[in-house]
Amino acid sequence: MGMSVIISPATQDDAEQILKLQYLGYQDEAELYGDWSLEPLTQTLDSLRAELGEQEFLVARLGDEVVGTVRGRVDADGIARIGRLVVHPRMQRHGLGGRLLDAVEQRLQAAHEVYGFELFTGHRSLGNLRLYARHGYVQTDVKEVSGRLSVVTLGKSVPAPLAASA
Repeated sequence: MGMSVIISPATQDDAEQILKLQYLGYQDEAELYGDWSLEPLTQTLDSLRAELGEQEFLVARLGDEVVGTVRGRVDADGIARIGRLVVHPRMQRHGLGGRLLDAVEQRLQAAHEVYGFELFTGHRSLGNLRLYARHGYVQTDVKEVSGRLSVVTLGKSVPAPLAASA
C-alpha cells in the first residue's frame, strides 16, 4: 500500500530533516558549479532554526520523512521572495517541486498582500529554469557572480483583482 506525500507547514521539530535534505539536494548544484561553499551547504542548524521563525516554511512528508521543502517571505513592497525549493533526489520528476511552489505561493498570498513573486537559480540549473517557466515565471535579471556562476532572477506578477462593477 503506497503512501501519499502531504504538504504542510514546517515546525521546529523538522529543522534537522530540512537541513539534511537541503544538504542532499544541493550536492548536484555544487557539482554543477564547482562550488561547495554554496550557502545551503554551509548553513548551520541554529541558523535554519532562526529562519523557521522568520519565514513561511513548508515541507512535503512521505510518512514521517521530509522529502521536500520550500520557504518564502513577503517584503514590505509586497514581493514574495521564494527560496530553497528542494526535493529529495528519489522523489524528483514526479511533480512535487511544482506542488511545493504552488503551495508556498498560496500560503504567502493567504497571509499577506502579494503583488508578485521572485526567486532565483543558477544559469546552468536547466531543470529549475524549466520548472519555474512552467509555473509562469519569466527571467527578469542575470548577474554574474563568478566565471562559473551567473544568478538568474525570475519573477511573476499577481493579477490585480477585478474592480467591482456598480
